[in-house]
Amino acid sequence: MFTGLIIELGEVVSLEKKTESARLSIKASEVVKDAAPGDSIAINGVCLTVVNMEKDILSFDVSYETLKNTNLGNLKRGGRVNLEPSLRPNSKLGGHFVVGHVEDIGKIRSKTPLGNALRIEIEAPDNVLRYLVEKGSVAVDGISLTVVDVLKDAFSVVIIPHTAKLTTIGFKNVGDTVNLEPDILGKYVAKFLSESRIKSQESGAKENPELLSALKKSGFID
Repeated sequence: MFTGLIIELGEVVSLEKKTESARLSIKASEVVKDAAPGDSIAINGVCLTVVNMEKDILSFDVSYETLKNTNLGNLKRGGRVNLEPSLRPNSKLGGHFVVGHVEDIGKIRSKTPLGNALRIEIEAPDNVLRYLVEKGSVAVDGISLTVVDVLKDAFSVVIIPHTAKLTTIGFKNVGDTVNLEPDILGKYVAKFLSESRIKSQESGAKENPELLSALKKSGFID
């Protein structure tokens, strides 16, 4: 479990691809201070397990499934990645609950200056957009961000200079890919509603109009 608050930018030392997996090595300065083999660390929002440590270099095994469903397979030597250690009992919860299981890959459509901030529009597939609501949370490359607008095939976020400086979202360009993880709470709500509707239809019971009205107002359902 993570919060989407990036601790530091790590540097890719190597990505050794094999037939069905890869070994990813990352150089870090802050995360390594309290890391050990077996620990979970989110890299660009992907939860990976530390399998080896050598001074300031952390190594991770990446499965074929992870390479296929995230942008980790595109990492190059010298590239920078967002790093966040797993949530501890005494950690500050300043973002939102992030599990590190990327739903899909998005693509940056535009970056527009907005005062001293930056508005970023990200193309996203339906299996991500269906869980997004305005003013809700989404993890973009592991960064906890607030959704500003939900469009037909994209969504937008606004980032402040601090976020732009300390995470990958600040230097990524139009056309670059990002890992997307919608808020897990939205997925639970969607599953609950789906099962409730099926049970109501089977039993002939009427749906709760007040509940449906509240969920529609909040953007959870159309």
